[in-house]
Amino acid sequence: MTRERLELGAWGEDLAFRKIKAMGYRRIIRNYRCPLGEVDLIAMDGDTLVFLEIKTRRGGSTGYAKEAVNARKRRQLSKVALTYMKSNDCCDTKARFDVVAVSLDKNEPEIEIIKNAFDLAY
Repeated sequence: MTRERLELGAWGEDLAFRKIKAMGYRRIIRNYRCPLGEVDLIAMDGDTLVFLEIKTRRGGSTGYAKEAVNARKRRQLSKVALTYMKSNDCCDTKARFDVVAVSLDKNEPEIEIIKNAFDLAY
């Protein structure tokens, strides 16, 4: 991956982090990694454990985000989420997957959070 794309992704993650924090999400973990992959953010929204995938793009609308997380990525995120839940003894906790779309084509970044973007896939 190019340095420019890495910087764009990091900027988008910072914007998404600030947005979800302002929305009241708490106990936020950034870039959780395990042998099966990575989840951009993990947080609590009320009593629900939320696994967030962030998609950042220059230009275009945020409408692509849900479709941008393809079947392969959904399976990988699901496996990482299950690993996290098992290793943190929270298998009985409600959980969901959100996608955060960050569009940087205007003066002000546009950030959209798609709650329950997809179901567990494994």
